[in-house]
Amino acid sequence: MDARGILEGIWKSDLPESLDPMTAKELRQGLRRGVFIYPFLAVQIFALIAIMVEFEIGHDSEATEYAGVLNFWMLANAGAFWIAIAVVCMVLMPLGGMILMGQELEDGNHELLLLTKLTRWKIVIGKFITLWGLTALTFISLLPYVVVRYWIGGIEWTHEAACAGTVLAGSAILCAGAIGASAFKRVFRGVVFTVFVFSMVLSCGISLFFVADVSGGCGRVYHLTAFSAVICYVIIGLALARSRLRLALLAYETKPSSMVIGLMIFAPVVIGGATGATAGWGGLAGFLGVALVAVKMDSVVRPLPRQTRD
Repeated sequence: MDARGILEGIWKSDLPESLDPMTAKELRQGLRRGVFIYPFLAVQIFALIAIMVEFEIGHDSEATEYAGVLNFWMLANAGAFWIAIAVVCMVLMPLGGMILMGQELEDGNHELLLLTKLTRWKIVIGKFITLWGLTALTFISLLPYVVVRYWIGGIEWTHEAACAGTVLAGSAILCAGAIGASAFKRVFRGVVFTVFVFSMVLSCGISLFFVADVSGGCGRVYHLTAFSAVICYVIIGLALARSRLRLALLAYETKPSSMVIGLMIFAPVVIGGATGATAGWGGLAGFLGVALVAVKMDSVVRPLPRQTRD
């Protein structure tokens, strides 16, 4: 086999054929972007320095009943190591998604994509899987440091597991929000992303605080509520990006992106109302209800089944 045949074989076998075309495209591009390479290298250096600092000054994590996913207060007080990881995996890498949808919309590539078998959901989900997958890959590369910290002592495994879950869940939410904001013009991206983050923090803060308070800790109900919060805001972020892929609107239709932004603004009211009406237990239902509305908000009805895109 000549060199060309070898290279062609490598190119064809680098990703499984069953992988969604959009995901494969984004993975090939993402692995070559500085958005992944530089943060990946930086977080290794930061983690090593943070561990050395913790061992020098001493840092012990205390066992608590409130060690749970999406407990950002606990993460902020978890020491230099987790702060370094959170900055890279929850801030720097998700913010790299602020350019993803703009590449498709500004050049008109989305029109060509929608002429294929790809649906609007497949386009945005492919971008999300790539962005969050690379973030999760970066985080997984840091697990040896977590093991070292645990075996040396002074670290509670429940505390470490909760911090790990918070980083992964928080990065998923922020990746979806960044992708949604990237579908707008550059002058509006920061505003949309800020509204998204404010809505998420307010909704999660209200519901998770009260469910932890009434249940006496971060137990099953707390984590089910936290999991539903991740699902809710990931769907809202992707629905926002999806709403910008509409090629045309009917005269009587409301602009879909405006409806999703309105949903973001009123989501804390709905979730907070459900939490208050159930004495702190109803945040789960509130999150799932808002997520269902986000899925159904921008449905397109076509006259023929073969032309259905959503």
